Amino acid sequence: MLVKTILITILIFFSNFSSATLNIQHWESNNGARIYFVENHDLPIVDINVDFRAGSVKDTKQKSGVASLTNHVMVLGAGGINEEDLANQFIDLGAQLNSSFDQDKSGFSLRTLSEKKIEAIDLLTLVLHKPNFDSKIIEREKKRYVASISQSETMPGAIASKAFMKALYGEHPYALPNSGEVETIKKISKKDLHDFYKSNYLSNELSIVIVGDISRKDAEDLGHKISLGFSENKMASATPLVDYKKGQEIKISHPSKQAHLYYGAPIIKRGDPDFLTLYLGNYILGGGGFVSRLTQNIREDRGLAYSVYSYFMPFIQEGPFQIGLQTKKNQVGEAKELVKKTVSTFIKNGPTPKELRQAKDYMIGGFPLRLDSNKKILEYVSMMAFYKYPLDYLETFTDKINKITAEEIKSAFQRRVDMSKFSTVIVGSEQQKKRS
Repeated sequence: MLVKTILITILIFFSNFSSATLNIQHWESNNGARIYFVENHDLPIVDINVDFRAGSVKDTKQKSGVASLTNHVMVLGAGGINEEDLANQFIDLGAQLNSSFDQDKSGFSLRTLSEKKIEAIDLLTLVLHKPNFDSKIIEREKKRYVASISQSETMPGAIASKAFMKALYGEHPYALPNSGEVETIKKISKKDLHDFYKSNYLSNELSIVIVGDISRKDAEDLGHKISLGFSENKMASATPLVDYKKGQEIKISHPSKQAHLYYGAPIIKRGDPDFLTLYLGNYILGGGGFVSRLTQNIREDRGLAYSVYSYFMPFIQEGPFQIGLQTKKNQVGEAKELVKKTVSTFIKNGPTPKELRQAKDYMIGGFPLRLDSNKKILEYVSMMAFYKYPLDYLETFTDKINKITAEEIKSAFQRRVDMSKFSTVIVGSEQQKKRS
């Protein structure tokens, strides 16, 4: 068994897919599932990722956490096989099963040696189609959720993140914590999980990505096996629109030595034509680590924080543009004003030619490393599949980045980033304060 694990690790390490030769094939099953396939026989490995549109955005305020708990419990026993035996069967095959979860999606991934793919895929389909939803396991995991949530409610970073999402999204389900609230988790029943599964694990809201040592014919059979049996509901609820009108300033007292500052607003959703321009510009502003303007101004020039960052996080609907840092409590006001000045200056003037060239060199030069293993390809193609990106997205990425001008970055930030609507959350202020 150890030998198989080591073999998989070594093979993954030396995988060297080239973005130039990446051939993504795509088709749909009869019941609407989207299937993406990258064939490669260099390594005896098959990677599979399955995503459903069943993230926390499908939660309600009264049932917050049911989406996450459903995803989590599905891998803890299926097809009448108990939790321990199911885990051991995957181990005996040298296969790895994992689940993932976020605001938009509920995902499951399998990695297996190709010689064991039939047995491993059979186990995966049991997890997807016949989860046990064992009552004792549900109650056990609910207690673990409650303990984890309770602990996070004492941590300034988690408090700030929760308050920030609430400030940005109000009553929209994006404001709900992915793992739910203590009181809602306690009330979730086995029936709630079963009902959520039946209502949201649908074939027409399913994307399947297969990468590795498998033929097109076998991939078609696999896609059919996974999608067959899921209900198709083309009237399934759409993700609600984001209705964000004005920012808030929220200050929350906390005994921590440092204050946590979050600053931003909902800006952009997946597939937006401005995304790559904003993405490149943000590398210069705050996404490039030590070479970013925020780091230079906040850390290097003024010593107000060890690290400061900014990023765009697009969802199906508008996701947040967020700036974050930690600093001494008596410096948080100064840090906030410097952040505002740095962002405002960038919006007004855009990047310098030198900054733009350095950002392009980093993104274009480092792009092949993002596709140098089965796992990385699986992650990128899964994102493309779930959000319905064009098949040539990866092929054209570097050309599109290279063509972006400084004026286009300035224009995109001026059109899309309205600082007058930004919300501010500070956890660790001396006094609790909230105003609209």
